Amino acid sequence: MPRALAADAPLATARPNRPRARSVLPRASNASAMIFPTLCVFDLDACFWTEEMYTLRDVVDPAKNVRGSLGADVGEGVVGAVSGSHVIRIHPGALRAMQAFARGECGTMRMAAASSADTPLATRIGRSALDQLEILPGLTARAAFAIGWPEGFEGNLQIGRSPPLSSDKSATHFPILRRETGAPYDEMLFFDDCGWEDHCERVARRCVEARSGLGPVTVRTPRGCRVEEYARGLALYDARARKISSVAVEP
Repeated sequence: MPRALAADAPLATARPNRPRARSVLPRASNASAMIFPTLCVFDLDACFWTEEMYTLRDVVDPAKNVRGSLGADVGEGVVGAVSGSHVIRIHPGALRAMQAFARGECGTMRMAAASSADTPLATRIGRSALDQLEILPGLTARAAFAIGWPEGFEGNLQIGRSPPLSSDKSATHFPILRRETGAPYDEMLFFDDCGWEDHCERVARRCVEARSGLGPVTVRTPRGCRVEEYARGLALYDARARKISSVAVEP
């Protein structure tokens, strides 16, 4: 599969037309001036959505999809993907983040996933959930993650721990994301529940750009990604980017 971009290539701004909806994320007083990351990366299990895939045994059954409100003024869509007796739902912060992204409100930022799902079955279940859960009416999570990438590209979805992936996201998932997407580590924002181990600390410490000595901005989401945690991640990234810019222009 071809790589999406060279490491120093600009990201395209064109996006498909998407249904419009009221923004539900906190905004800066001048939202257009916010500095967004090049790549926003979500852990999936217990961060992006509610379930841990290793606990499930059945690929999602589309016939059992749960429909409901995707948010005020957003409309109705698939809010639950059913695996056996379990219903997988997207956490509120992740949903609002993806909605804002799909509406083109995040500059040239793009989305990615870094999930260390334990088994090949867990990976298949997770991918089947991405195919069913919706971000906006008619727009699945998988389709939302694909916005801005070449058709058929999946280098932004690093899911599982079978080789070349592993249980250590800093050793495999993030180096592959950097290679495949062209996004430098210090231009990434990463959300992870860190329920089993501190992926945030490890990724920030080990995945570092030589030019800046910095890695991704990371945010722990121990209860799943909440709206305020996503907003905090954007604010942290924006503040760091502004600080770097101010230092760079000092005489």
